[in-house]
Amino acid sequence: MSTADSPERPPPRIEGPPPRILVLQAPYYRAVIEGMRRGADALLAAVGAEVETAEVAGAFELPGALRLALKAPRGRRWDGFLVLGCVVKGETDHYDHICREACRGVMDIAVETGVPIGFGLLTVHSLAQAEARSRPEDRHNKGAEAANALLMQLALARRWGVA
Repeated sequence: MSTADSPERPPPRIEGPPPRILVLQAPYYRAVIEGMRRGADALLAAVGAEVETAEVAGAFELPGALRLALKAPRGRRWDGFLVLGCVVKGETDHYDHICREACRGVMDIAVETGVPIGFGLLTVHSLAQAEARSRPEDRHNKGAEAANALLMQLALARRWGVA
């Protein structure tokens, strides 16, 4: 979603019991993730979600942790997942590889399993860009946008009887 063009959306109506959400976060840029998290938490609280959190080493580990959560004996108890991370471009190709593989990994899991996933991985060229997208009071907080996308997917899954 483009920050400049994205409309402000209220959280969708979630039928059934309060959703159980697992947030997987890569806290390498802790202040950025905390800002995104505050934005996401406000939206999740608005629908009465029960939230659990797990931290991973970095953005590259997000898809692997998501896969582990789905395989864990209690992994299916979550109704949806929110992944949060931030990768800032440096001087080498490392940024390109990490961004591509983290994005592909999460998308592969989403398509393969159909599980509702909110994707909040910032891929930016500067820390200032990340900070601008993680301000909790900003209506374009990317954590809140990812949480809203997750809730929209979950609402559809419940409406269609697949959640």
